[in-house]
Amino acid sequence: MDIKQLNRLYGIPGHIEFIEGKGSLIIAKVSNNQAEAVISLYGAHILSFQPKDQKDILWMSPQSLFEKGKPIRGGIPVCFPWFGPNPEDKQKPLHGCARLSDWEVLKTSSLNLEEDETILVLGLKSNDYTLSLWPFDFSAEMVIKIGKKLDVTLSYTNTGTNAFTATNALHSYFSVSDAGEIGISGLEGRHYYDHTVFAKEANTVQEEKILKISKQEDRIYINQTDDCLITDPGWKRSIRVEKRNSKTTVVWNPWTESVKGMNDIPDEDYKSFVCVEAVNTHEDAITLKPVEKHPLSTIISIE
Repeated sequence: MDIKQLNRLYGIPGHIEFIEGKGSLIIAKVSNNQAEAVISLYGAHILSFQPKDQKDILWMSPQSLFEKGKPIRGGIPVCFPWFGPNPEDKQKPLHGCARLSDWEVLKTSSLNLEEDETILVLGLKSNDYTLSLWPFDFSAEMVIKIGKKLDVTLSYTNTGTNAFTATNALHSYFSVSDAGEIGISGLEGRHYYDHTVFAKEANTVQEEKILKISKQEDRIYINQTDDCLITDPGWKRSIRVEKRNSKTTVVWNPWTESVKGMNDIPDEDYKSFVCVEAVNTHEDAITLKPVEKHPLSTIISIE
């Protein structure tokens, strides 16, 4: 479906407009009385969420590729049907095939209530490309609600005849004034896998109440369902990260050394973001029988 058709069928004047973005990718520009957002149909990838009178909450790399077949760096990538490297074949794309696929628009709506909210629903079904990487039939939806909060739900259904196990994430990159100065609360007392040393067990416990970042971090917290609060004194704001149907939270920042191996992030930009992610992985992997469905949500707001 081309841009003209999308706007005719799904555009909402003053709220949702489909245009050509970087790399000729089709994007949806959303605006209402509460916030503005930008979503790429390639990858069902949220590129921007900017509440009224605020800086953008999401970070996008200035060196991100906007090219079919390559991941977009920043925003909220969709990780499905696996999170991280494929457990059976490390040559397959990192974080699965959903973020490398074109999603279709299923529905749009705008609610002119006291809490102004605009909704975009995108869909993806198993196809020749996904089946070449993961031999299971599925249908997936991204329900993106833009208002005072950004409420995002990735849900997927087993449409095949065999059970499957999937891992997944909403891999949120948050824009901060200085990653070395922020604090992240909500993780105290939780066990985590330390993937900077390739730990195979969640044998480390966070003892401090507030996580401060001063080095590369790649922590996979288990049995963690509480909200996280990213406190940013430089920009005098806090970002609340809520989630639903996830017992795993990932905190990631490449810091000074790892960022040098990433050609889509400027070396100095490691201080510009932190990832706090709603995840299902490790002990929290999801097994679905035919017809069963699982949703995963992240809810992001400023306070």
